[in-house]
Amino acid sequence: MMHAEGMHEEIFLPATYAAGVPYATFAELRAASPVAWVGEPAVGPWPAGPGFWAVFRHADVKHVLRSPDLFSSNLGATQIRDPDTPEDLAFVRAMMLNQDPPDHSRLRRIVAAAFTPRAVRALEDTINERARTLVSSALGEDADFVELAADLPVWTLAHIMGVPESDRRLLYDWASRVIGYQDPDYAGLSTADAASMSPMAREAMKHRPSETLRPDGRPVNPRSYPALADMFSYAHALAAEKRSHPSGDIMSRMLEGGLTTHEFENMFFLFAVAGNETLRNGIPGGLLTLLDHPAELARLRADPSLLPSAVEEMLRFWPPVMDFRRTATAPLELGGQNIDAGDKVVVYHASANRDETVFPSPDRFDIARTPNDHVSFGFGPHFCLGAHLARTQMRAVFRELLPHNVTLTGTPVRLASNFQNGLKHLPVHLTPTP
Repeated sequence: MMHAEGMHEEIFLPATYAAGVPYATFAELRAASPVAWVGEPAVGPWPAGPGFWAVFRHADVKHVLRSPDLFSSNLGATQIRDPDTPEDLAFVRAMMLNQDPPDHSRLRRIVAAAFTPRAVRALEDTINERARTLVSSALGEDADFVELAADLPVWTLAHIMGVPESDRRLLYDWASRVIGYQDPDYAGLSTADAASMSPMAREAMKHRPSETLRPDGRPVNPRSYPALADMFSYAHALAAEKRSHPSGDIMSRMLEGGLTTHEFENMFFLFAVAGNETLRNGIPGGLLTLLDHPAELARLRADPSLLPSAVEEMLRFWPPVMDFRRTATAPLELGGQNIDAGDKVVVYHASANRDETVFPSPDRFDIARTPNDHVSFGFGPHFCLGAHLARTQMRAVFRELLPHNVTLTGTPVRLASNFQNGLKHLPVHLTPTP
């Protein structure tokens, strides 16, 4: 099927999002072209792609996400850009995020079984204590809230995965390289202190690739095995350690539950990235949203019992993940468009969360909004397994922040990414209450 070139390219370009999510464009498209063809031009060293169908309305987004028989996560994986080689595609298809039932269902059961109510309750206590420590450490100080908030998901993930404290900063760097590859500030980020790493980490870092280009001059796919050889070397060593010395952490229980070493490596990738970067962006995004809506911040301070619904509204208003890709398995019709088998279909959570047919006054930030059927955690068989932990971490941080005065002291700087709704810097001053 032939498509017009260059249509709606602005919603694909990472530079668009460095200036802000194009909500006005999404609103126009929901009304005029709820399923629209989007061009996929070259971006920097990254070659042009074939284009894709973008889905903007809440009902259509949910339909795509709950219908893996029609819209596959596995055929072409779940990122807009196609993997560069058959080997790269085979690599990403092995991940739970990029599988369809029944393979996806088996892995999900193993993961879910490790998150027992007792394990989650224990995590909640440690998360609350860590959030208290983080906020207390910044009281009376100027701080970059992005950096401050990033510690909590990294610390939580290290706790879940049994990663030694000396190595946890590696989780931050790996997530930055994978998610922030479109932004030069994140693409090569390396903040972990080699001198304090465990011997296992120092050995793994020897495998970090020094080349970012392939022999043909094109960039190495940041989500490929070669680009993350150091991370997978670490995951392999960690799996061996846990098999020989089970420690009772969640990752140990997953291995006991039937994960192969290769599946463990892929799960490590998923946890390290998906469980990290989303909150690293969602928590600062939530704070900036509150600061931009001082009346709602005052309302929340006056009635802290609104915190759970306020977190849901932060997630709706600032969805950490803006889109996800599927691939059509057969010719079909969606939103008045005829879609061919093999076409890319990309759902826009950021648009669905502002659908005026579902959310009255969708551009109004309302911390008591109910119902709030946002899709920031996805929908259907791939609904985020970490949603409860993400909510727990967000509530913990804002519970600690609310008693204190938070002042913006500079200009927020956004991440250039068409996937993650991110902030790179959020300069604030935290003034303690008397």
